[in-house]
Amino acid sequence: METKSWKEIKDDVYGKKGTPRREKLDREFETFKVGLLLKKAREEKHLTQEQLAQLVDKKRTYISRVENDGSNMTLKTLYDIVEKGLGGKVKIKIEV
Repeated sequence: METKSWKEIKDDVYGKKGTPRREKLDREFETFKVGLLLKKAREEKHLTQEQLAQLVDKKRTYISRVENDGSNMTLKTLYDIVEKGLGGKVKIKIEV
């Protein structure tokens, strides 16, 4: 049995990079990563979701949703969470 790399599996199942289905997968993965990064930063600051929510005037359930899927968040909210809530800075990179 031939072992395939993760890239080969993605190419086979979702299509090559640049195809609509693959681009959708890659976008969803990036938003998932944002949520994980926020959760990690919150935990490093020893804050509960409730405490972070209070700092940024949101509900705990909203913070939970953001950490589990960062896709439904405005840039303003991202900045609020990172800067007001976590005391950090947001850096955004755009590749063309």
